[in-house]
Amino acid sequence: MDAGSEHLLRELAPQVLGAVLRRFRDFTAAEDAVQEALVAAALQWPHDGVPDNPRAWLIQVASRRMTDHVRSEVARRRRETAVAMHADPLTPAAELATEQDDTLILLFMCCHPALTPSSAIALTLRAVGGLTTAEIANAFLVPEATMAQRISRAKQTIKTSGVPFRWPTELANEPERAERLRDVLHVLYLIFNEGYTSSGGPELQRSELSREAIRLTRAVHKLLPDDGETAGLLALMLLTDARRAARTGPDGELIPLTKQDRTRWDRERIAEGVALISATLPKGSIGPYQVQAAIAAVHDEAASPGDTDWPQIMALYEVLMRMSDNPMVILNHAIAVAMVHGPSAGLDLLNALDADGRLGEHHRLDAVRAHLLEMAGDYPAAIVHYGTAAARTTSLPERNYLITQAARLRELVVSPAAAQSPSLDT
Repeated sequence: MDAGSEHLLRELAPQVLGAVLRRFRDFTAAEDAVQEALVAAALQWPHDGVPDNPRAWLIQVASRRMTDHVRSEVARRRRETAVAMHADPLTPAAELATEQDDTLILLFMCCHPALTPSSAIALTLRAVGGLTTAEIANAFLVPEATMAQRISRAKQTIKTSGVPFRWPTELANEPERAERLRDVLHVLYLIFNEGYTSSGGPELQRSELSREAIRLTRAVHKLLPDDGETAGLLALMLLTDARRAARTGPDGELIPLTKQDRTRWDRERIAEGVALISATLPKGSIGPYQVQAAIAAVHDEAASPGDTDWPQIMALYEVLMRMSDNPMVILNHAIAVAMVHGPSAGLDLLNALDADGRLGEHHRLDAVRAHLLEMAGDYPAAIVHYGTAAARTTSLPERNYLITQAARLRELVVSPAAAQSPSLDT
């Protein structure tokens, strides 16, 4: 099968799964039926040609597989009521083969609040993203059997929770719709973050996860073009991912924001992200993703580190802190304050995070404290905190970077001529 057909099957798979699941309400069986339909397409289309309506073709094949499955279940259980439980006889496969895109419904199901974030991420990548269980397990550094169990439990949770399979606009009320959309965006945000900065392992980035998060967020934005936070999240992803090529060196080593070659930043993505956030901000209420996108835009539009508008970034973080008490927001605000008012002012703000406790064991708190101590000229204390941060991170590139920073300061204490300005990827 050629690359174009493979791409088409990948694009259609979640739509077909959503359509079949909407009728039969059995996640596991529907997924198996869709996989069989995709295999049939991969075998037949190279010889017979791609059908005029490939989506309808796949739905018809998958629906036939599901019908066989339901009949088998009915025969085995000898209970006619099973038909009513597993299939809606008033919704034939022909009606499912419309141009309605069920991707968003499927996303809302996979990101249901009944699931833990890790289960929602895994199920979203499997059902909507089309990644294999092995690929997802590899991305999160767990055995394939463990990930398979996690996905299976997530499907069972959805099955027993009575999640309504319908369009978000058909949910009971506006608060419920907003809550469910918020869950969807949060899961996509977590997927992107894991791809942009891996939580562990030998690679700093897992670009396949970032790309998948962007693709899925585009799908949500296409279906809900007037939602400001969806547009804000897409803008944030584009503006952040635009720096991806410049974040690592030839050997995969971490290159912080202030040291990156900005000619390697993706200007098309930056332009698209800036256009999205510029069009969204004036429309009404502003949410956290829009504010984060605005911060990313300020970074991306600076021609050099010295041109960064830190007062504006500091002000935007203050807006963000009024929306959320996320300790990472407070941490980044401290960096911005240090860049505007000096390292001592930033270090004072870190004391609140020490008392908070939520970042007590997180390497980034020590990394930021080390950076600010270095800015303040307290090299011995900075060395200690760089070492603590290195010991706490599970990301090999981040650990190597932090160890290198500590080693550079030790050399600087011995030989002041080795001085270089400190840097941190904010």
